Amino acid sequence: MKNGSAAPATEREILDADALGRTLARLAHELIERNDDVGSIALVGIHTRGVPLARRLQALVAERSGITPLLGAVDIAFHRDDVLVRGGGAPLRAQPLVRGTELEFELEGCTCVLVDDVLFTGRTIRAAIDALLDYGRPARVQLAVLVDRGHRELPIRPDYVGKNLPTALDERVRVELAETDGADRVVLVARQREDVS
Repeated sequence: MKNGSAAPATEREILDADALGRTLARLAHELIERNDDVGSIALVGIHTRGVPLARRLQALVAERSGITPLLGAVDIAFHRDDVLVRGGGAPLRAQPLVRGTELEFELEGCTCVLVDDVLFTGRTIRAAIDALLDYGRPARVQLAVLVDRGHRELPIRPDYVGKNLPTALDERVRVELAETDGADRVVLVARQREDVS
């Protein structure tokens, strides 16, 4: 890199608003198709963008099946493995913002479908399962993600995937939702490589 400056990032839109809507509709259809008892489904969004995705899936499942799944939200801040500080030192990364876990129903007997925007290493999902099990023992736990970008570090595989998107480690997948960002789209962000010749 020249003069110590960072290379500029380039963006490529992967899903626009219409494609994102169609993807969620397909995920809702798969949820209904693969669960005999839709009434036992609890959609649990992982903060931040998993929560509005879970709300949208709830509405889509209700519209298509006539049954409204339970809805909850889980906060993983106290279950993450990247913020633990040993020996009194400073944390390696910025501390997460703590949000509320909202599970206003009994987990026993439920098929809890964790909902997240991007599946990457699997560590967020592991933390979400730990957080969920603090509140009870569901009959089953499934995972629905809008984008699976690969690069797993833990043996976690989603049950429902909106889009498989192979990525390089230095790329980033950015999900934007109307509820949190003012618009619906999925963008792949890549750093341009500087010509050092």
